[in-house]
Amino acid sequence: MRIDIITCVPKLLESPFAHSITQRAQDKGLVKVIIHDLREYSEGKHRAIDDYSFGGGAGMVMMIEPIARCIEQLQSERSYDEVIYFTPDGITLDQKMTNRLSLHKNLIMLCGHYKGVDERIREYFITQEISIGDYVLSGGELAAAVLADAVIRLIPGVISDETSALTDSFQDDLLAPPVYTRPAEWRGKVVPEVLLSGDHQKIEDWREAQAYERTKARRPDLLE
Repeated sequence: MRIDIITCVPKLLESPFAHSITQRAQDKGLVKVIIHDLREYSEGKHRAIDDYSFGGGAGMVMMIEPIARCIEQLQSERSYDEVIYFTPDGITLDQKMTNRLSLHKNLIMLCGHYKGVDERIREYFITQEISIGDYVLSGGELAAAVLADAVIRLIPGVISDETSALTDSFQDDLLAPPVYTRPAEWRGKVVPEVLLSGDHQKIEDWREAQAYERTKARRPDLLE
């Protein structure tokens, strides 16, 4: 998979892709993440990428031309399955969406900034608008890092134990059950006996029951 991320503050995205699972995925050649500095596509003397909003009002708006140049250059080199824009009025990100996106080959992620991008960019280029929650960030960079991480870990071979990703929360519309490790007793609290029994069927039944009960108590909306 190839993920191209367009941003006006590329340094914000250096760390998320230089460590842990996302780095290992790139080292294995399973994914390629390329960060594009939007200012490199500005033709102005001062590399401007924003301008005042028509009609007045607070805040600046990201200009059409630099974004269009960047996207069109990328699209001239290869085909893309989705061109994603992060915005509070997009569809809320969930596991089903990340599962679907993980099956794609090439993705473009556009990170907004200031008061957002000129609406015509959204109308002309964007194929998927995504929100990672009902709150506002300073820009789309952190949202891009969240989505990329959620997608990359689902690519076969990225996680050594591929069944691990399949048992994550939300994969079956349930939260994950509680987990334990050594020691078996700590400050009077003990690991449930069934987990020490060695009976794999009983353990699986216990985990399924716990996942259901936890979801019912904490996220009953998922059961609807």
